[in-house]
Amino acid sequence: MSDIKKNKNCQSCGMPLKKDPNGGGTNADKTVSDMYCSYCYVDGKFLQENITVGEMQEFVKMKLIEMHFPKFIAGFFVKGIPKLERWKK
Repeated sequence: MSDIKKNKNCQSCGMPLKKDPNGGGTNADKTVSDMYCSYCYVDGKFLQENITVGEMQEFVKMKLIEMHFPKFIAGFFVKGIPKLERWKK
């Protein structure tokens, strides 16, 4: 049994990785990332390299609202984004 923790959610935006149509982002060596989704991470680089955690929260909240999530639910979902690996300092 391996010690590697399998992430259930993208460690940048919080999206469930099983919902990623591409199965996850890609590392520099073209392998599938087990940390980041394909909307955030391609070829070992973040697509929105200079986005702040606050901007990511607002972006994700707007996407959830577009997907017909109630605003209070969308707001609840994005509260955890600062705790994800990408945003830990």
